Amino acid sequence: MPFHHRAVAIVLTAVLINSIGFGIVLPVLPRLVTQLAHVGLAEGTRIGGYMLAAYALTQFFAGPVLGTLGDAIGRRRVLLFSMLAFAIDYALMAAAPTIGWLFLGRIVAGIAGASYGPANAVLADVTPPEKRGATFGLMGAAFGVGFVLGPAMGGLLAGFGTRAPFIAAAVLAGLNALWILVALPETMPAERRRAFRWGDAHVFAAFKPLLEAGNAGWLLAAAFLWQFAHMVYPATWAFWGELALGWDAKAIGWSLAASGIAMALVQTLVTGKAIARWGEERTVVLGMLAGALVFAGYVFTRQGWIVYLLIPIGAFQALAYPSINALLSRMTDAQHQGALQGGMASLNSVALILAPLVLSQTLAYGAERGFPSGNFVLAAGLAFGALLIVLLRVVPRVGAANDRVAEPVA
Repeated sequence: MPFHHRAVAIVLTAVLINSIGFGIVLPVLPRLVTQLAHVGLAEGTRIGGYMLAAYALTQFFAGPVLGTLGDAIGRRRVLLFSMLAFAIDYALMAAAPTIGWLFLGRIVAGIAGASYGPANAVLADVTPPEKRGATFGLMGAAFGVGFVLGPAMGGLLAGFGTRAPFIAAAVLAGLNALWILVALPETMPAERRRAFRWGDAHVFAAFKPLLEAGNAGWLLAAAFLWQFAHMVYPATWAFWGELALGWDAKAIGWSLAASGIAMALVQTLVTGKAIARWGEERTVVLGMLAGALVFAGYVFTRQGWIVYLLIPIGAFQALAYPSINALLSRMTDAQHQGALQGGMASLNSVALILAPLVLSQTLAYGAERGFPSGNFVLAAGLAFGALLIVLLRVVPRVGAANDRVAEPVA
């Protein structure tokens, strides 16, 4: 049963509310950036990339700190702090008089955004190892459902001005904090906690046990390339929609909502069954293949209706990340699940630091020369690279380890 512990439903609901708040602001972000910075759309694309990189740089340092802190003082307090920080972030962005204020809001969000590590650790605390892949898939489904509601709401609220979605997001984040305060139980008992040490609160310490395992290094490399490629959506989708397709905020919102519906269906109905039938390593292959093919398809897309043909195929890329997370979780003991998830957040943050800069610059450079799809050319190449690593280095070793049965994945 997916809701085998009440903390699962509470965390998934918190993630749902949080993703609504994240997605609700995306349709109006290009317009707000260009208004506050007094620039054209191509230059606004570059500024949007810088903003997301600032967010990721902050999250890079905050991720392992919050993950290790959750191992020391419990998950509930860390999640509550993060949700309050999100509420402050969206309030700052709603009131931002200059582009500098938007950057400050993204820095605050970088700290709060590291909350997905402790949230995943809650699920790991209450879920047996063999069930974690399906449970992590539900986490992705909650995020996907939020993307159904969030961008659609943002597109509709855009009619009330570019600030309205940010105000709504601040309210949702405040309600999320209240929900965690009154409903979430602590899942990290005192006897399993470990003392907080700054020496453990960085990405290298969090991944030390995994980097010493023979197969994990290749899996982490594939995860990094995949996350880099996947950042093409949050980093450039709204700007690409305007540049390549001539979409307005409402059209961007509906496209993101449609993508969220498709991914939520896959994560809810397919992820658990796919992992049970084929194993995490083969499910990763299926997800990465779907993503790489759809990235390549967007390179040639110049009409909006084609996007809606590609979205159902691209939805299967949602299989990749939960399967990677489940494989890595199986390699880590119970006392270090929080550190693992914090480390994963920081690994993602490295991709988030680099990807917005590279992808947004690539999109802007191509758009200025009549080719507004260079971002998807790069994303497709990175995704195919990650797929090759998994096929050549991860699948054979995991299969050999499974054949030995008595030995853990190494």
